[in-house]
Amino acid sequence: MVADSKMTGVYPILPAPFDSKGRLVTDDLTSLVEWSVGKGVHGLGIAFASEVYKLNEAERDLFLKTVVKASHGRAKVVMNTTAEGTDLAVQLARRAEELGADALMVRPPVYGAWPGPELTHHFVSIGEAVGVPVFLQDQPGAPVPPAMAVELAKRNLNLRYIKVENPPTVPGVANTAAAAKAAGVDMVIHGGYWGYFFIEELRRGAVGTMPDTTMADVFVRIWDSWQAGKEDLAEAEFHKYEPLLRVVGQGQGLCDWLSKHVMYRRGVFSKGSTYARRPALAPDNTQLQELDRLLEELGLGA
Repeated sequence: MVADSKMTGVYPILPAPFDSKGRLVTDDLTSLVEWSVGKGVHGLGIAFASEVYKLNEAERDLFLKTVVKASHGRAKVVMNTTAEGTDLAVQLARRAEELGADALMVRPPVYGAWPGPELTHHFVSIGEAVGVPVFLQDQPGAPVPPAMAVELAKRNLNLRYIKVENPPTVPGVANTAAAAKAAGVDMVIHGGYWGYFFIEELRRGAVGTMPDTTMADVFVRIWDSWQAGKEDLAEAEFHKYEPLLRVVGQGQGLCDWLSKHVMYRRGVFSKGSTYARRPALAPDNTQLQELDRLLEELGLGA
């Protein structure tokens, strides 16, 4: 089977609501989906910012089933099914499709400097195993260069989708779009990397973004303005909220804690669902207070 739906727009990656013992709080996950859909998102992602790599098989299934049920077809659901082995990646992909995922996202294997033919075999095997779109995840340390993306898109129509987030993403989007155009391939290009360069990516051929969920409503407004031809308004809106992106999108696991704190402050998560699984560097009280002040200044409190 071959996927034929073109996925565009805002597809935020959902943070995982964990309690203090690391258990998934499905009620808050349902609330997060309802809130996101209510803000007009076009899709929902379960991926690395969801701490999907810290979930066991049963937890992955529970996460995906909860999101699919809560979304109820109102937004496309994208599930990350990355694995180091091709057979396992195919198994995870089929399972996600079986549980209702509308699309998958897969990063190249990173355990070894695999030659091009091996990576091609890996992705084509996944594309041939499912009937839904597969977003190639071009990620730091696991790049999908434009030439490779175009070659994979030629090999299998399910592989015409890519999330470009290997910095610098601006030339990455531009070069991927140019390579696809030169080859006559209709690629669906999304930006990633927390949405830091959403505006620049739109100018260079991106047709969507997969940012953090904390600003899902803001990204939808920016997208709507851009689609209406109001590019100046979209850019002004983006710049207004850039400070929040800078604070929340910190590495070493801080982002996992901070994004959940924002969702708590916005009235979506309960106080007990703001934990991140380790390893994840936790913010101190001063940083949380700074974040609270910023949310208040931006009018993003509950």
